[in-house]
Amino acid sequence: MDQSAPPASRRILVVDDEVTIAESVAARLRAEGFTVDVAHDGPSAVAAVERVEPDLVVLDVMLPGFDGLEVCRRVQAGRPVPVLMLTARTDETDQLIGLGVGADDYLTKPFSLRVLAARVHVLLRRVDRAVDRDGTTILVGDLRIDIDQRRVWRADVEAQLTPLEFDLLARLARRPRVVLARERLLEEVWDWADAAGSRAVDSHVKALRRKLGADLIRTVHGVGYALEAR
Repeated sequence: MDQSAPPASRRILVVDDEVTIAESVAARLRAEGFTVDVAHDGPSAVAAVERVEPDLVVLDVMLPGFDGLEVCRRVQAGRPVPVLMLTARTDETDQLIGLGVGADDYLTKPFSLRVLAARVHVLLRRVDRAVDRDGTTILVGDLRIDIDQRRVWRADVEAQLTPLEFDLLARLARRPRVVLARERLLEEVWDWADAAGSRAVDSHVKALRRKLGADLIRTVHGVGYALEAR
């Protein structure tokens, strides 16, 4: 685990209706140096995000009130924040739905607290890398990306993207028409060193097409994706 940058100022919200799991996760993250808040149902999770403005949310799918997918939708519609989703289901469809509503990563229960902490560090490093880039604007056809403000327009209509959707789009837009392999995108955008999450790339490309137009990103079957300049 890379802990070269102390996370002293980072705040994480842990949401799980199983008190034992929530407290175990919170204790491990506090031991890593994070400030941690805990919520146990959907409504209180949304309220906590608005109140404490966490840097990252660890979010269980199965919650009382309304489920984690609805929490993720509401959170990303307000102030987009990285979300690590926890699920007791191994069905790939459930995982893709979670990624589709704005989750950045997921873990299947039961999971290792060590692995969870490592995933949290990876997500936050990715956010840091995005924030540290020099402010600039990328223009590709009628697509305009403001890297500094993390805002996107197509044909002068602004689109609301999650943090990971933005990072993926910006990576593709830096080399328009060039095909980038899924494995490369996983490594450079997700910070994942293997191809186990290749469906995560597909899910986020699908979300970008829905928000910005089906013609924007071209699929090269068996390889990856390219942003089309028009």
